[in-house]
Amino acid sequence: MSHTTAHIPSHRKPRRSASKLSLRAGVAGGVLSTIAVAGAATPASAETVTETTLEMPTLASIDVDIASAVSASVEASQQEALHQDLAAREDAALQKAAKDAKKAKAEAERKAEAERAEKARAEKEAKARADAEARASRDAQRTALAQTASYSAGSTVSSTPTSNGTSAGSSSSSSQVATGSAAAIVAFARAQIGDAYVSGGTGPNSWDCSGLVQAAYRQAGIDLPRVSSSQSMRGTEVSLSNLQPGDILYWGGRSSSYHVAIYVGGGNFVGAQNSSTGVVERPLSYDPPSGAVRIF
Repeated sequence: MSHTTAHIPSHRKPRRSASKLSLRAGVAGGVLSTIAVAGAATPASAETVTETTLEMPTLASIDVDIASAVSASVEASQQEALHQDLAAREDAALQKAAKDAKKAKAEAERKAEAERAEKARAEKEAKARADAEARASRDAQRTALAQTASYSAGSTVSSTPTSNGTSAGSSSSSSQVATGSAAAIVAFARAQIGDAYVSGGTGPNSWDCSGLVQAAYRQAGIDLPRVSSSQSMRGTEVSLSNLQPGDILYWGGRSSSYHVAIYVGGGNFVGAQNSSTGVVERPLSYDPPSGAVRIF
C-alpha cells in the first residue's frame, strides 16, 4: 500500500477567532474523512484500512456549556438570596408580633392590677366609713343611755307583785324596766350589740362573754373578775323564775361556768355568744342558762 502525502505550503496569517478555528477544524475533519473513503476504494488486493473519526467538542459548545452553568449558578444564587430574604422578613415579623403581644399582655396585667388595687382601696375606705359611723352611733347611744341611767340612779328595780304579796322579777314579764345601776349595765350591754366576738376581747369593738359582762358592770362602778367561772361565784344565786335586769346568767356549774351573759328584762339576755353571731340580744329560750346570780 502506497501513501501519497501532499505538501501544502504554510503561510502565517493573522490569529483567527475561536469560532473560525472551530469552522476550520470541522472542514479539516471532513477532508480527512474524504481521503479515508478514497483509500478504501483501491483494488481489493489492497489492505482495508478502517479509520474512525472522533468528533471533538468545539470551543463554541464549551462556551455555551459554561455560559449555561454560570447562568444556572447565578439563578440558584438569586433564588437562595431571595429565600433567605423572605425567611429573614418572616423571622422579623414573628419577633415583632411576639414583642407586641408581650407588651400588650403586660399592659393588660398592669391595668387589671391597678383596677384591683383601686377596688380594694374603695372597699377599705367604705368599710372604714361604715365602721366609723357604727362606732359613732354606738357612742351616741351609750351616751344617751348612760345619761338616762344617771337620772334614775338610786331608784329600785320595778317588780311584779306575786300572788303571796312579795315582789319578784319575772323572766317572762315585758314590763320590767331597769333603773339605777341595773339601767347603766343594761344600757351598756345593749349598746354593744353588733360588735364582734373575739376570744379574750375586752372592747371597745370586740368582746368575749366575760369581757362584756365585766365592762358593763364597770359602768355601774362594780369591779368583777375577768373570767366567767369567777364572775358566776359573785353575789347571790337567784332562781331563773325570779330574774331582774342586770342579773348575770351563767351556763355550766356555778363554780365552773363556761359562759356568761346579762339579763336585760323582758325575758331576754345580751351576750357575746360566738364568732358567728358576735354580741346579740336573744330570748332565754334561745339558749336556756343553767343559773343566775345577783350582784347588787
